[in-house]
Amino acid sequence: MERDRSAPADGDTGRIAPVYRAVMAAAMPIVRWWGRLEVAGLQHLPAHGATIVAANHDSAWDPVVIAFAARRRRQIRALAKDSLWKNPLLRRVLDGMGQIPVRRGQADTGALDAAVRCLSTGGCLGIFPEGTRSQGRQLRARSGVGRLAHAVPQARIVCAAVSGTVDIARFPRRPRLKVTFFEPTPPPPSESPLELSTRLTAELRAVAPVATSGRRA
Repeated sequence: MERDRSAPADGDTGRIAPVYRAVMAAAMPIVRWWGRLEVAGLQHLPAHGATIVAANHDSAWDPVVIAFAARRRRQIRALAKDSLWKNPLLRRVLDGMGQIPVRRGQADTGALDAAVRCLSTGGCLGIFPEGTRSQGRQLRARSGVGRLAHAVPQARIVCAAVSGTVDIARFPRRPRLKVTFFEPTPPPPSESPLELSTRLTAELRAVAPVATSGRRA
């Protein structure tokens, strides 16, 4: 049975959900202490109101690291692949965090509607313009973030360039994590959703170039 993606999350009202806080606390030893996280530009992330956080994606750790970097200002709901909900325990955690399942490779109007509702109620939504992990490749942007921005024009867009996350899996090599929040350049007139996504991806990759995941000798 598919979960109800229309249910509002605590992040929509400016409160941080207990499950979200618990996940951030569990991530602290790896992200802050072992990963030596550096956060720059946090002042660009609005503390309230509809906000789209667009980020690059090289590692499965990216959503956690970005959420941890933003935790003092916002709870970030995110679009995540629906296969993660197959694990009953993980499903409870994801639902408690207000995450939104999306079916990859197809037009998932339910996920888009849920994302629009999140933003329309003043929530903060995280999305990867590239759609999936880069795996060391330069990927083309997808139109999703542009479609959301056009659907909720009052939403502010903030970029989150994350780096160092691929090194978390390279133990005993110690990673050096960094998340840089910044405002994208103003859009040109009549910018299409795909053009917006492409521009955001280029600006993100200018700060955080594609990194290859996995171990290195």
